[in-house]
Amino acid sequence: MVYGIGIDLCDVRRIRASLARHGDRFAARILGPDELSVWRARRARSASRGDTYVATRFSAKEAFSKAIGLGMRLPMRWQDCQILNAPGGRPRITLSGDLLDWFEQRRLVAHVSVSDEGDYACSHVVVETCNEPAPQPT
Repeated sequence: MVYGIGIDLCDVRRIRASLARHGDRFAARILGPDELSVWRARRARSASRGDTYVATRFSAKEAFSKAIGLGMRLPMRWQDCQILNAPGGRPRITLSGDLLDWFEQRRLVAHVSVSDEGDYACSHVVVETCNEPAPQPT
């Protein structure tokens, strides 16, 4: 059964301006440790790809926070929700800390889709209740 649906549209130019103004501190506030590694590698190849990466992750986390009904308040923390890619490239949500505990207690499963085009990044998240124990993040 659907627990919640979230959508978010992010202007990449806003993210680019924040990165220019605050540098790595902004990225470190939004991204989890695994995402930071991916961002640094993408940024090294292309600054614009790095900006877009942060924007898609920002958007996906906003959409996720809406789908679970918490917004950006505890136990939802930016770094405890990572949007990582499975080996085939499919995005997946990986949780940690108190947010993971909260999510598992409710037996929830999340599905995420991210997209970007030009100056915009968009994300959709569907969260479902699950009768089976929640799969462990990898």
